[in-house]
Amino acid sequence: MEFNDILIKRRAINHFDPNKGVDEALLKAIIEDGAKAPSSYNLQPYKLKVFRDPDEKAALRKLAFDQPKVTEAPVVLMVLADRDGWKEGNETLEKVFTGFVDAGGMQPDQKEWFVGTTAGLYGQSDESAQAFANKNAGLFAMSLMYAASHHGLHTHPMDGFDHAAVKMEFNIPDQYWIPMLIAIGHLKPGAEVYPKGWRQSYDEIVLD
Repeated sequence: MEFNDILIKRRAINHFDPNKGVDEALLKAIIEDGAKAPSSYNLQPYKLKVFRDPDEKAALRKLAFDQPKVTEAPVVLMVLADRDGWKEGNETLEKVFTGFVDAGGMQPDQKEWFVGTTAGLYGQSDESAQAFANKNAGLFAMSLMYAASHHGLHTHPMDGFDHAAVKMEFNIPDQYWIPMLIAIGHLKPGAEVYPKGWRQSYDEIVLD
């Protein structure tokens, strides 16, 4: 599928076919494609929780303003933004640095410089750590939705849920913020998809 087609066909649909699933191989392909998104220093400060179980989705729906798509969609992804992703000892950061060394981009003795740089950029305050986690998780989430569209599926990002209650219900560690849930699946037969809403033009977006 051409990228312009993905831009046009990617929609936040409200009605999923509850009888048509998303197999594990396809979901894995979507997530691995989505993981090619850019991130600050390649730190990739995000994880996912995957919801397929009907009981878990029902519990999640109760905390997400009772949105039917939470239970109708075969898969719901919970995007987790890692506010500790800049810290030395964070598993992903350690793998990123090892990857830099293995690729020849850094030397092992640059570790102190690397973690000092990430701390200086992203760890100066709770606000900077939150911004770091959210902006990178947002890039990942958009990449996931484009990947799903490429693979012929539909999505709907949701930020309408009780954040604190969801964290408690599903035992989400404190280091994670939940920027959004993403429902993934197939359009329900007969469901109406409205034309894309108004978008700003170039002249409206770019300020003098």
